[in-house]
Amino acid sequence: LRRLGPPAMEFAVPEIEDNTSGWGPLSVPKDFEDVPFAPFSKAEKIGRCADFTAQGRSYAAQRSYGRHRDENAAVETVFNFQGDDHETDFHLVDSRPVSRPTFARRRPQWRNRRFQEDDKDMTGAEREKQRRQYAKEKKKQHWGASYWNQLETRQRVTLQSSVEIRPDWSVVEQFDFSTLTKQQHEAGEGQTLKRCGVLKGYDITLDRLTPKFNRALRKTTSKFPVKVSTSDDPVIQTLARENAGHVFATDAILATLMCAPRSNYSWDVVAHRVGDKIFFDRRSPEFDKVTVSETAQGLPEEDRESINHLEKLKDEATLVNANFLAMALSDKEKSYKLGSSHPFKGKEGNSDTGFSYRKWTLEEGLDVVVRCELDSVIKRKKGQETVLMVRALNEYDSRVSGSDYRQKLENQRGAVVATELKNNANKLAKWTTQAILGEVDLIKLGFASRSHPRSAANHEVLSTQMYKPKDFASQINLNEKNMWGITKYLVDHIMKMPEGKYLIVKDPNKPILRLYDIPMDAFEASAYE
Repeated sequence: LRRLGPPAMEFAVPEIEDNTSGWGPLSVPKDFEDVPFAPFSKAEKIGRCADFTAQGRSYAAQRSYGRHRDENAAVETVFNFQGDDHETDFHLVDSRPVSRPTFARRRPQWRNRRFQEDDKDMTGAEREKQRRQYAKEKKKQHWGASYWNQLETRQRVTLQSSVEIRPDWSVVEQFDFSTLTKQQHEAGEGQTLKRCGVLKGYDITLDRLTPKFNRALRKTTSKFPVKVSTSDDPVIQTLARENAGHVFATDAILATLMCAPRSNYSWDVVAHRVGDKIFFDRRSPEFDKVTVSETAQGLPEEDRESINHLEKLKDEATLVNANFLAMALSDKEKSYKLGSSHPFKGKEGNSDTGFSYRKWTLEEGLDVVVRCELDSVIKRKKGQETVLMVRALNEYDSRVSGSDYRQKLENQRGAVVATELKNNANKLAKWTTQAILGEVDLIKLGFASRSHPRSAANHEVLSTQMYKPKDFASQINLNEKNMWGITKYLVDHIMKMPEGKYLIVKDPNKPILRLYDIPMDAFEASAYE
């Protein structure tokens, strides 16, 4: 009988290649021709052979780093998977629970181990006294840290230029402060050409003031003192006609140029080149205002309505200096006549000061004539007169300046002066330069402070200090050779220019001086109408 059912499956015997010289197939089957092959050592333990994830590649790289890292470097690039561009915006979501801070838990604060050991032998009153002292120290540390952190995080204000630079002005020279500080020149002793005015005596009772026994600053004037510029001085005009010099300037203008590398605020000086002569003039009365905290670490407040704004502090310091000078001049003391009559009689702000016109020879054919201000005089027992320069340092906020006049002037006067040298290096250097130019015998510095920190209307004179100009110059590292070197360097560059009107401008935010060639009618009322 024939058996019914499904037909039997056929079995095809695969073709087997006989490798007589070794083992394994002699050729690659067609199904496996394009499959990459990763070689490996037979002695290596194989793990995760089918793991193509990033974690697996990292695991393989760590295992292959060693004696097989060079061999397996090519293998690693074979299985690297490069995703498409549209997968770059794919992000995994973190499903872990968010940890919330525990506000109830507080970090323990341990006291000094010495205090813990001494607590055993303390009474209740001593333990309470120690607790109060410890709390006071912690409060002081917290206040200091918060104040200095606030001072450091305050952004630096971008200062504005002292003059608006016009598009028709061209820069003809540029002077870096690093170049100016390297200039050296020996000018020698100055020669006094003429003295004018009458000097009043100095009120010596101001030298007895202390922070506890101070004196209110008298408000003699509420207007800024008028300073006559170089070209408007009749004595300088006469000396120029007589060919007494080639460069003419006032002591304030020349001191600004000599101390230019110490300045941070912007300023400008006009230079008139007429024939073989140069006249340095101030452009605006703002030039004569006294700066405050120019070289301090932090700038004053930015709010223009605040009494501690930069411009209002300048006005306050200028009026304090004018009133302190008027307060220091005594009508009871005998006056000293310098020589000729006052050259600016009738001009407000100049009637109580004297002037000395002095000349220095920088080189043959280059003489500098300077008008120097003299403030007061002291009569000595031997009949000699000591000429004084009278200036005032004013404190507006002890937390910003870093020194409290009322607490430190009596016992730590040196620390107060050192802080002022740090915060007002340019101002003190200019005053010292003016004293050296005017051949002043002594500098009288007054220390004035606000009656209340939040009011700039009333001030009190707390103390005074006396310095010799040459000694104080060495103390603040002011070199006379460098002063005259800067002057000659600037004069030589201006002398090379053709006749005309030039403007020296201190960049407000860079240590650079720029020399502009400006029109002859610049800064006149109808020049830009």
